[in-house]
Amino acid sequence: MTDPTTALEPLVVRLAETAPGLRVETGPGSTGLYAYDASNYRVPPRAVVFPRSADDVVAVLGACRETGIPVTARGGGTSMAGNAVGPGVVLDFSRYMNRILDIDPVARTARVEAGVILDALRSAAAPHGLAFGPDPSSHSRCTIGGMIGNDACGNRSVRHGRTSGHIEALEIVTAGGVRAVADRTGLRAADPDDTDAVQRIAALEADVRRLIDGNLASIRTELGRVPRQVSGYQLHHLLPEHGFDMARALVGTEGSCAVVTAATVRLVATAQASTLLTLGYDDVVDAAEDVPEILRRHPTAVEGMDEAIVATMRARRGPDSVTGLPEGRAWLYVELDGDDQAAVDARADELLDALRAQGRMTGGRVVHSPAERRSLWRVREDGAGLAARLVDGSESWPGWEDAAVAPEDLAAYLRDFRKLLAAHGLTGVLYGHFGAGCVHVRIDFDLATDTGRAATRRFLTEAAALVVEHGGSLSGEHGDGRARGELLEVMYSHRLIRAFADFKELFDPEGLLNPGVIVDPAPLDADLALRELPLVDTTFTFPHDEDGFAGAVRRCVGVGRCRSDAGGVMCPSYRATGEENDSTRGRARLLQEMVRGGTVQDGWRSTEVRDALDLCLSCKACSSDCPVGVDMATYKAEFLHQHYKGRVRPRSHYSLGWLPLTSKLVGYAARPVNALLRGPLGKLLARLGGVTTKRRIPAFASRRALRKALRTARTGEPAKALLFVDSFTRAFRPEVAGAASRVLADAGIPCTAQDDLCCGLTWVSTGQLSLARRIMARTVARLDNGDDRPIVVAEPSCAAALRRDVPELLGTDAARRVAARVHTLTGALTDLAAPGWAPPELPDNVVLQTHCHEYATFKGRHPRDLLGRLGVRKVDEAEGCCGLAGNFGFEEQHYDTSMAVADLALRPRLDDVDPRTSAVVVADGFSCATQIDHLAGDRGIRALHLAELLDPAADRPGQPGENS
Repeated sequence: MTDPTTALEPLVVRLAETAPGLRVETGPGSTGLYAYDASNYRVPPRAVVFPRSADDVVAVLGACRETGIPVTARGGGTSMAGNAVGPGVVLDFSRYMNRILDIDPVARTARVEAGVILDALRSAAAPHGLAFGPDPSSHSRCTIGGMIGNDACGNRSVRHGRTSGHIEALEIVTAGGVRAVADRTGLRAADPDDTDAVQRIAALEADVRRLIDGNLASIRTELGRVPRQVSGYQLHHLLPEHGFDMARALVGTEGSCAVVTAATVRLVATAQASTLLTLGYDDVVDAAEDVPEILRRHPTAVEGMDEAIVATMRARRGPDSVTGLPEGRAWLYVELDGDDQAAVDARADELLDALRAQGRMTGGRVVHSPAERRSLWRVREDGAGLAARLVDGSESWPGWEDAAVAPEDLAAYLRDFRKLLAAHGLTGVLYGHFGAGCVHVRIDFDLATDTGRAATRRFLTEAAALVVEHGGSLSGEHGDGRARGELLEVMYSHRLIRAFADFKELFDPEGLLNPGVIVDPAPLDADLALRELPLVDTTFTFPHDEDGFAGAVRRCVGVGRCRSDAGGVMCPSYRATGEENDSTRGRARLLQEMVRGGTVQDGWRSTEVRDALDLCLSCKACSSDCPVGVDMATYKAEFLHQHYKGRVRPRSHYSLGWLPLTSKLVGYAARPVNALLRGPLGKLLARLGGVTTKRRIPAFASRRALRKALRTARTGEPAKALLFVDSFTRAFRPEVAGAASRVLADAGIPCTAQDDLCCGLTWVSTGQLSLARRIMARTVARLDNGDDRPIVVAEPSCAAALRRDVPELLGTDAARRVAARVHTLTGALTDLAAPGWAPPELPDNVVLQTHCHEYATFKGRHPRDLLGRLGVRKVDEAEGCCGLAGNFGFEEQHYDTSMAVADLALRPRLDDVDPRTSAVVVADGFSCATQIDHLAGDRGIRALHLAELLDPAADRPGQPGENS
């Protein structure tokens, strides 16, 4: 095979000739992103191609064949075994080949392109009462093509088994560039009128039949022994007694034999009733001992996990994020379903009684609440990420995360496996599909040093021998990839290994497709991503990461939850653009490349990293929603600080970053300045400042308006709290400060106002960290004066800056003391209000836009919950970022993205609001309220701050105050 470096230019030229318009990317800003999946490996590709059709795939394979460049097919990039990284061309199917082509509710089938996200198929099938059975925990971002590649299973595999059992036909392109269809009767050319293709496919099928006939004994005795035996090629589907099912045989080949472009899949009926049991145990072996008894009750799912995952979830999302678990240090989730809820509930009670009689449980309960069930399933689904970076900061890695045995042998295997871990001085976090005998474990391998890698190799070799001794499989659903391909010889005979190689050679004689996996595998310790790196000098302290900035960006392990378009708040820019480099994962991977000096070689001056971070809204949602706690807003601030150090910055960094200072000065002449800004000069000043002219500049408030608002709010009672009047409230809506003061007093928390300090947020978000530190230090010195009263901040973004950015930037005990005192208004009313406090009469319905920083930083203290407790019957939350995000949506180049983000959730909610008869709109964030005002136009909708809604002095909710 020729050197890919010298062959790249001819490849690009050839593709331009054969597939004009095909998107081909070769720069470090793309190859760096695709060097990783969710595994331990890093293999930078030479190019990334985004096909739009099967014809594009034919063109790519043809050009790669001519130039000798290998091809790796990729879906969501969530592979944990290194299945989706390769040294040549990576084909990303998720970007464009993601259409659902047909759903036949009568035949219960769907035809989909390879890049279709599983949840998208589920949503399309749901109105017909159907679903795709296999459901990996990555269902919100994994693709059907990726599931086919590694024969994915999921949480309900006890009922629905593996992907291979749900495949009717695959539409493929062979390495030779022939389009074909593999189904349950064999292989045929996609175009029956293409004589050459018909002949070539017929010859290929004949060769495969001869291969199977020559290896019948080893195929029959070595394959298909346990439910989750995914390792190797599934050649037993080609046995005469199985009807030569070529579609199922190609499932699990990890793109090493053919490129799947589309599939016809079988759908299953969704159950009419279901229930969830949570069972507690002292340890995971006890839990595994109960699995055979549970399986006798025909459950849909039997999932297990240990205490480390639950503890990390509670630390990441708040103590109330996991409820419904009985006492214990390990748990099973058992789901039962059926056609009648009463019958299902009766089965659940019978199962609980039977398990209590076994005597191993520490407790068990039936979870009836749908919200509680969703919360519990999220813990299990985030297991891979939660286990990667635990609450104590320790890291763990895949590599032996997918072994499977027969369910009845699981307890014995786990007992011996834990002895093996102990013998090697390793710790593993266990979770997985206990009902199918498939255990996921992330282990604290040392993959950064030569000594640690050698020790890892020894452990993995012994672990392979152990699972084979228990009659199991190296892989139960993730595939062999680069992690286990080398170990297949421990599991299978030389004869079967040779049959695998012959099978691949028939389909891919030149070794073009996904080299290094399953056949002629790369060493399992080659191409590992982790290595020892020098510490990076930064302004932020990164107190939660032992290696500072390098350790912080290493948090991303590629599970890809940020690529989801449903649930949670992250990642608004990815949801708006669909581009990998606009996802939290993509940005983190480029930062990793920058730190290691890989594809990104110019460090802090990198334009590729700058461009990838450009559309990050700094919403901070990833710090909460990402299972490993990536905080891209902080990383972006640090990068901007370093990138522009000693250089001229973008104009908006000055005009918007310095807003607290300029607004303070404008406050002394608000009326004439507002008049000036409303005229032609205002647009000119906006353009000069890099600010979009498509938005109206908010009117500045006078200093007199703030004094008046606070004066009318005084109660004369001794202050129990400090109301921190932030720059946005002071400059644009002082009436909120007055309302907040009155609400706090009404709730038994009278306060005194502090209105001349700043949290430094705008300087942080624009990466002017030296200035931010000086401003924060002044603020902390004033607030840390021996006063331990709570600090209440009406503006959520400023509250978040005081709570998190101030201590992480200053790193002092004083900063931490101040941060510990900070509350949002919601938090203060939740935690500090007098018992029995009730606000004035509230509306029945509220449309709520929660600020992203409040969502991310003040866990368990959300306005939605408070409004519900105070009596609002319906809270319709626009889940997700408003799109304005501080300075972001005001910047000229970001306006369109800002509006695209608003279109995801906020605009649809506002479209349903009739200001005369419908719900009140509540948004505490100044950015959120400004965006709502912009979206509403002249419809008469104004967003109220929570303080205005609850204000006991208001004639009606939302009565505006005086601004100038």
